[in-house]
Amino acid sequence: MTSASSNASRPRLARDANTTFVLVHGSCSSSLIWAPVQRELALLGHRSFAVDLPGHGFDAQYPAAYQAPQDLDAWAAEPSTLAGVTLQDNIDMVVDVVRRVAEHGPVVLVGASLGGTTITGVGNTIPDLVSRLVYISAWSCVQRSNPIEYMQEPEFGDNLLAPLAALNVGNPAELGVGRANYRTADPNLFAAAKAAIMADGTDEQFRAFLNILQPDESLAVMMSDARGHADTWGTIPRSYIRLADDRTLPAAMQDRLISEADALTPDNPYDVHTLTTSHVGFLLKPAEVAGILDQLTV
Repeated sequence: MTSASSNASRPRLARDANTTFVLVHGSCSSSLIWAPVQRELALLGHRSFAVDLPGHGFDAQYPAAYQAPQDLDAWAAEPSTLAGVTLQDNIDMVVDVVRRVAEHGPVVLVGASLGGTTITGVGNTIPDLVSRLVYISAWSCVQRSNPIEYMQEPEFGDNLLAPLAALNVGNPAELGVGRANYRTADPNLFAAAKAAIMADGTDEQFRAFLNILQPDESLAVMMSDARGHADTWGTIPRSYIRLADDRTLPAAMQDRLISEADALTPDNPYDVHTLTTSHVGFLLKPAEVAGILDQLTV
C-alpha cells in the first residue's frame, strides 16, 4: 500500500538542509523509547530531539506502592500527578520545542501511537514550521474526535487489549488516569500483554520494554478532540508507517485513519510505508525505521 504526497509549496527536504526529527512518544512512555531509532538516525547523519511530554520521563510518578513489594490497595488510592494534564498541555510543549528547533532548519515531526494526537495538534497550531508529519501506527483522527471514539468502531475489533483490563489498578474516573500494573507477576497477564504489544520480541526484550513504561496516563489526553484540520494540519506533507502485525492499533484501523485523512485532503495524501511488526516491535527494527525517515529527507 503506497501513495505519494504532493504539495507544491513544500518541496521535499534536501539532505543538507539540517533537518531535525522531533520524536513524540505514546502513552505510559517517554523519550527513552526512541534511543534505538536515534542511534540509527545519527549513523545516517541526522539530528533528532526526543520529547518527554508533561509528567513523563524524569517527571513520571513511580509511587513506593508500585515498587516491590507492591501494595495495590494503597496504590489504587494514590493521587496521580498526570490527572490534570491535557492534550493541549502536550501540544503546547511540543510547539515550543518545534519553534526552537526550527531556528536551525526544517523539522520533521514524528509521533508513535497516542503521540499522534499531539503531533496533529502541533500541525493544527504551527503548520508553517513543520516540514512533514510522520505517524508510526499512531492515532491520526479526522472523522471521530479521539482514540476512545475510534475504539468503538469495527476496525478496532482485531485488537488484543481486552485481557489487559486486568492490569488496571484503581478507579479511572476518580484518579483521572488509566493506571496499569506493568510489574505484575501474573504470567498469563504478561503473555497477554506481550501478544498485544510486542508479539515479535523475546520475553527478555518485552520485559526490558515494560521496565521503561510508567503506570499512569491521563484520560483527558485520550478523550480530547484530536482531529486534524484541513486548512492547517492538512496542508503539511505527511507519511504513515503502518505496522502490519499490530494488535494494539490494528492494521485495519490504521488503514481507516489513512483513508479518512486522504479523503479530507485529496491533494495531499499520505505517503505510506509498511513494516511487518507489532505495536512497539518497530523499536526492534530501528535501522528500518531510520531508513524510511531518511528517505523523507531526499
